[in-house]
Amino acid sequence: MSSFKLPQPKSKIEPYSPTYFGACALGGVIACGPTHTGGTPLDLVKCRRQVDPKIYSSNISAWKTIYKGSGLRGVFFGWSPTFIGYSFQGGGKYGFYEVFKYLYGDKLFPNMNKTLVYLGASASAEFLADLALCPFEAIKVRMQTTLPPFAHTMREGWSKIVAKEGYAGLYKGLYPLWARQVPYTMVKFATFETTVSYIYQFLGKPKESYNSLQQTGVSFLGGYIAGVGCAVVSHPADVMVSKLNAERQAGESAVKAISRIYGNIGFTGLWNGLPVRIVMIGTLTAFQWLIYDSFKVALGLPTTGGH
Repeated sequence: MSSFKLPQPKSKIEPYSPTYFGACALGGVIACGPTHTGGTPLDLVKCRRQVDPKIYSSNISAWKTIYKGSGLRGVFFGWSPTFIGYSFQGGGKYGFYEVFKYLYGDKLFPNMNKTLVYLGASASAEFLADLALCPFEAIKVRMQTTLPPFAHTMREGWSKIVAKEGYAGLYKGLYPLWARQVPYTMVKFATFETTVSYIYQFLGKPKESYNSLQQTGVSFLGGYIAGVGCAVVSHPADVMVSKLNAERQAGESAVKAISRIYGNIGFTGLWNGLPVRIVMIGTLTAFQWLIYDSFKVALGLPTTGGH
């Protein structure tokens, strides 16, 4: 990499101000909503194969079958709850991460190990972000994993769940969602921050020696590496979320449902669809960090990590 530095915009946003944290939240919305929506074809097939491993012989076969029956709209089935849910989740995840990282690392525990700060901040942020994501994830999973579909639109899915189960039905997958998303986000942020630091150490120059384009390139690489770890760590819970939303019986407790489902699929069943998810999450995470840090650069703010 060259050390030539392009002019960087001067930020009028005061670091760690409410405007700063709001900008980070908006960056999270922009990073997560569109990228998760773009990955809907992969997510659709992954969820269906998690619930029924025999439904398609391969991913290519799945997309051909879906496209033949429903066209491009069928391939992107479930995009609307995905877009809205992960836009909310992205705003909360990135915005609260910056809040908690500053609170834990600079204010409350200034001498704490940085990795512990990253883990604590990301866990706290995801815990809150999932409260916004859960209703839309419930609708998305039911739409995607039932044939014929439980609902054809997000509005129809919301109405059906509320009419039959009340608003509690939108949150019946919250505990498994936390089990999936909190470890996922902890790995995502801590691994990203650590990986970016190692990349700059390997390059042999401080982060500030590189221009904005080069720094966002490092963000992309660090994001992909972090994404692979995220996929592996969170996959069993991801499978269980899909199965719970599709198969949990009325009045059945979460613990009883999980026990019954695990009895049917076993340990190996928790890993159905992992290769697809590694590709999906690795790419997704890389682009999310690229978009997020590019947005910060556009506002004149520093990229994440490498400090």
